[in-house]
Amino acid sequence: MDVVSVNIINSSMVSICREMGITLMKTSYSTIFNEALDFTCGLANAKGELIAVADYCPAMIGGMPTLIENCIKEIPATEMKPGDVILHNDPYRGGLHLPEHTVFKPIFIDGEVVAYAVAIGHLAEVGGMTPGGFAGEATEIFQEGLRLPPVKIVEQGKDNEAVWKIMLANVRTPRYNFGDLKALISAANLGEQRLEALINKYGKDFFMKTVDDLMDYSERRMRAEIREIPNGLYQFEDYVENDGIEDKVFTIKANVYVENEEVVIDYEGTSPQARGPINATYGVAKSAAYNAMLNLTDASIPKNSGCFRPIHVVAPPGTVVNVDYPAPEVGGNTETHPRIAFAVLGAFSKAVPEKVIACEGGTHINFVFGGYHEDYEEYYVCYDLEAVGWGARPYADGNDMVDSINGNCRTTPVEVFETRFPWLIESFHLNQDSGGAGKFRGGLGAEKILKCNADLITVSQMTDRHHIAPYGLFEGEEGGFGATLIKKNGEDEWKDVVEAYGKVSSSKFSNIPIRRGDRVKIVTPGGGGYGSPSERDRDMIMEDVLDGFISKKAAETIY
Repeated sequence: MDVVSVNIINSSMVSICREMGITLMKTSYSTIFNEALDFTCGLANAKGELIAVADYCPAMIGGMPTLIENCIKEIPATEMKPGDVILHNDPYRGGLHLPEHTVFKPIFIDGEVVAYAVAIGHLAEVGGMTPGGFAGEATEIFQEGLRLPPVKIVEQGKDNEAVWKIMLANVRTPRYNFGDLKALISAANLGEQRLEALINKYGKDFFMKTVDDLMDYSERRMRAEIREIPNGLYQFEDYVENDGIEDKVFTIKANVYVENEEVVIDYEGTSPQARGPINATYGVAKSAAYNAMLNLTDASIPKNSGCFRPIHVVAPPGTVVNVDYPAPEVGGNTETHPRIAFAVLGAFSKAVPEKVIACEGGTHINFVFGGYHEDYEEYYVCYDLEAVGWGARPYADGNDMVDSINGNCRTTPVEVFETRFPWLIESFHLNQDSGGAGKFRGGLGAEKILKCNADLITVSQMTDRHHIAPYGLFEGEEGGFGATLIKKNGEDEWKDVVEAYGKVSSSKFSNIPIRRGDRVKIVTPGGGGYGSPSERDRDMIMEDVLDGFISKKAAETIY
């Protein structure tokens, strides 16, 4: 292996992926792309294996190989032409969840497909029964939006008008969808141009050999990390509090087998699939396992399919971690993915406690809404995500108000949010005492209060942790609960949607009307603590009180 060339080509490809992401951010229409950065850009080889990726959404990083490998089974390289762009969003064809649209473009050298440029992005509007794509009460995939199998949206450099017409006729915001899809395509086009130039610089054969060496190198690095974990079976459970349809708890069980240089992550014992939309696809089950392993191991290992080779995932069909068609699944990638990842990390806490953090808030909040904007004279839709507290570490407190483990996304700035949508944000701050107590404290969640400035906004949500708090480790206490509360105009009392609208779940619901003057309070969960609170340094307690992170009462009663 030519180590110098491996590092140069890997760094060049990662730089290409970052530039693709910047292009996508700068050219997109919706806040979910240009503010939240809910996308990932990568490169794949001719087999569909991931060869490079930028540090955007971890869920998409782990899911990308499965996506591309499935797509090229339906549209093989022999059916592709230069200038083709393939679009796909079907969760039952290797996708993660329906709002995420994968755009990829074949890269031809000497008439042969040698690689693919890939952009995956979460479209804010996908049709279905609710504006914003998160129907908390969906009972089948058809209610969640328009599904597309792998299809050429661009053929030999020209738009496939029929596909565009179908896509834009089935969404509430065709102008925004058009712009966001064009942004995804522009990212893939840029990836093609940059990678083609890189391959021509080094020569096709040398490039392909070096990429194979790179993936072998990542595999060896991951195997070396696994060798440091004691052999054995390690088990852990985490829970989803309900599915929006039935008020019952769903178990996520991780059975982690470590043997020498390999890991098998088996979800046997996990609950049967739900009627509501918390189900995860097999791609999510794999991605979450990879996500946990990447958090557990050396961050400098190049992220490609090579580092996933020693990790084997077993997900029983018909369970909430491997859903059968046509059940709903939109929340599986936002709510169930973190449960899976932290069930795996919880299992590893029994083997390598010094490498594992306590549980984070484990939800993206997924507050979605839509309506007619009188100022702009058009329909709008927004997918808004919020940040949570992260779990404490063996050596430090958890980070405050960070997106969940599978997202790596940003919150939309208040000024942008109020400009684009008819809400007034009356307050937005860290939530005191929401971090789980411990030798090291969990990170804080947030509280946000929005006032409706329109005659009607239709709101839905897919979140969790209203009733089952994030776990602490080694006597560390649980993180704080989340909540979504409504105060109707003229009323004094905050109510959840169960009280105010008769819904089954306070955390998962569809299509509630919010009217002018109504207020919504969103509380995000905090992270769990690590170690006994009795061991916390008194100076750190005092600093937390002075900063307002914990109250005087909590300092006196807990510490």
